[in-house]
Amino acid sequence: MSTVDADASFLALAEPAPDVQRLYDEDLEEYGYVMNTSRLWAHQPDAHDRLFELLGQVASAAGLTFRQRGILVTATASTLGDSYCALAWGNRLAGDAGADLAGAVLRGDDSQLDRLERALAGWARRVARDANATTSGDIQALRDAGYDDAQILAVTTFVALRIAFATVNDALGARPDRALGDAVPAAVRDAVTYGRPVSTT
Repeated sequence: MSTVDADASFLALAEPAPDVQRLYDEDLEEYGYVMNTSRLWAHQPDAHDRLFELLGQVASAAGLTFRQRGILVTATASTLGDSYCALAWGNRLAGDAGADLAGAVLRGDDSQLDRLERALAGWARRVARDANATTSGDIQALRDAGYDDAQILAVTTFVALRIAFATVNDALGARPDRALGDAVPAAVRDAVTYGRPVSTT
């Protein structure tokens, strides 16, 4: 068994295998480095793949744009206090909609969002904060913004799966990658004052 790199997560590196290398190669192609979350999920690459297949399925069913996905993830991650997803998706949202908007959503300020985006961000925070405290009025807000009930189920599943992913990463000590921390704009970095610190290596 490989030695644990406490600066990456609490788990040792997975034993070499084709599926493990595939996860690493996909990261290298997309980001130029292997993410600490991928090193962690390399212990269960099939579970990782199935999770993200389902995320893609429900995002499609809800008709979510890339920007809307970014708003949902950043609102969810900031409510959970998850620094990794907050930085990763804050950076992506900043690239799509601007750093000021991304930083604002991470701080819980939805003033730059349109009506549907505000409904999505508010719903994500309610689900992440206390799913048992939601009300039919919360659902009506999504309906009023233009979502039907099938889309509301899909959005809620998307948020719940993002919570599950973040919970596994956080519980097992995954730290945001140094390259990620270096890449995010100041407005995003300054908004993420919670969660595990960025890796130093």
